Amino acid sequence: MDLATLRKLEPSEFEEAADGYRAAGDMADTAKDHIERVVVPGMRKSLRGESLDAAIGELRKLSANFHYTQIECGLVSTALNGFAHDLDAARKKLLSALDEAEAAKFTVDANGSVSYPEGPSRDGAASPAKGGTVGSLSDPTAQSLARQAANADPNPHHARALALADRIAHALMEATEADVKWAPKIRALKADDDLTVSDEDLKDAQSDMGGVREAGKDYLASIGGPPEDATPQQNADWWKGLTADEREAYLATRPDLVGRLDGLPAEVRDEANRVVFEEKRSEYRLRLDSIPKPPANEWTWITAGPYPSKVHTDEWMEWHRKYGDEHRHLTASLNGMKAIQSRFDDTGKEGLPEAYLLGFSPEGNGRAVVATGNPDTAQHQAVYVPGTTSNLEKVGGDINRMTELWRQTNQTSPDASVSTITWLGYDAPQSIVKDAPFEHYAYDGAPAYRRFMDGLDASHSAPGEPHRTAIGHSYGTTLIGAAAETGTLNADDVILAGSPGVKVGHADEMDVPKGHVWNQEAEDDPVPDIGRWGHGGSSWSLGGGVFLIPSDEEAFGANQMNTGPEGTGPTATTGATGHSEYWNRGTTALKNQALVVVGEHGDVTAPQ
Repeated sequence: MDLATLRKLEPSEFEEAADGYRAAGDMADTAKDHIERVVVPGMRKSLRGESLDAAIGELRKLSANFHYTQIECGLVSTALNGFAHDLDAARKKLLSALDEAEAAKFTVDANGSVSYPEGPSRDGAASPAKGGTVGSLSDPTAQSLARQAANADPNPHHARALALADRIAHALMEATEADVKWAPKIRALKADDDLTVSDEDLKDAQSDMGGVREAGKDYLASIGGPPEDATPQQNADWWKGLTADEREAYLATRPDLVGRLDGLPAEVRDEANRVVFEEKRSEYRLRLDSIPKPPANEWTWITAGPYPSKVHTDEWMEWHRKYGDEHRHLTASLNGMKAIQSRFDDTGKEGLPEAYLLGFSPEGNGRAVVATGNPDTAQHQAVYVPGTTSNLEKVGGDINRMTELWRQTNQTSPDASVSTITWLGYDAPQSIVKDAPFEHYAYDGAPAYRRFMDGLDASHSAPGEPHRTAIGHSYGTTLIGAAAETGTLNADDVILAGSPGVKVGHADEMDVPKGHVWNQEAEDDPVPDIGRWGHGGSSWSLGGGVFLIPSDEEAFGANQMNTGPEGTGPTATTGATGHSEYWNRGTTALKNQALVVVGEHGDVTAPQ
């Protein structure tokens, strides 16, 4: 990078190129969404069997190409804007120094050295001080000597010219550093020459993202991130205040951050989380493939002693010690991702609306927040919290519960706009015996649940206020109770199913309007009776003493909803039994939940 190049360089040309790549990425995103949300659902209405499966398979490949194009174009656009930002800063420093030199009637040579004219002597001597030429020196010792000489020179122009030469040199150095930093990052942003988006392609995209993010630290810092510990509304305000290029920069380099920010639009969070989802799935598949297969001879028999026993072989135990934990985590996480993908693929089946991935992480037990229908435009929102043993591996069952609830609301009130959301946004107890009796899982997860509910308000874009229902199953009801007890639960109704207790002694403490707490206890569900001893709320009785009040008792004050069979003929519903049938298709329990979700409270039936 030399003086002439930097002076003539126009950073806006790189920004215009960035705009072109962003436009291409936007077109790819639009095409992807059109395939997934319009074309495929439309085909499901007219095609069946092998022809439908084959067509959808090809369309999914095309959609994957569009998504990959979107990811890479976003990175190219951000890299070019970051490069332009760094060059512009260096160029402004150069132009400032050149303008000052021109005003002082100094001459700047092509190599950056500065010539200065004769000047008056500092000591008032009659003869003028000699002029000269100075350039910046790289060696610190030489720099120090040059400054001493300039300060000792009777010509005051000498010191000023040396300072300008230093500024010019620093500007050129910064521009060179930017060029050296960005050139390999931008060169790396290219795809292979086939039309298959492989795990290796997405691994490469993840590496590209890290490279652009590292090189663009100064650029991202100039944009500014969301406020620390921001409320959902502050997150929403931050996002609204960004330009299109600035939003693209965060989506391209920090999708993990954007995807988890409560208050941002559902479509934005979905876009960000789908990138994280695709790249993590590819990463986990490659990591799993790199682990040696477990030995085929897992078991052996020990026949010594009176009774033979079956034990693991030494070979298998050695493999397990080296790879067992990682193999188990990767396999479990990929099973959960497969279930999430199945929900994406089911869009259009039986009229099922598009899915939105509002939160995702495979770390630890995993996180997944999946909406059926766009909550930002929905008139009715239902946010479901699963209970004990919930994790990413098992999230498919929880997603299915909310798809069944959506279908039931569509039957109950076809004109209603509804979004049903599975919120696995906390570490649920993983053992009924070891973990479920403890309350800290509920209190630890409660703040995140409240933020999510507040975020639905901040991102809602349809006219009027949405009607919001908090739904909990098992330990999920305990979390909802803890959220209401320790803060403001932003909900209009609460549905509790198979609740072991909600930490408060009366429904009025659930932070919703009086009469809007609903409880379901199916026949042969043991959890409500057992759980009260750990999670039932306490309440003083009139005669004195403290009693544990579970949500299924009259003293708690919740509306008890029927879960048994109702009616006869085509409209009859079946009863739910045990702890896990509250969302089974065709049950009274599911019908009554749907009535609450769409606000038809007067049609809810009580136990017979």
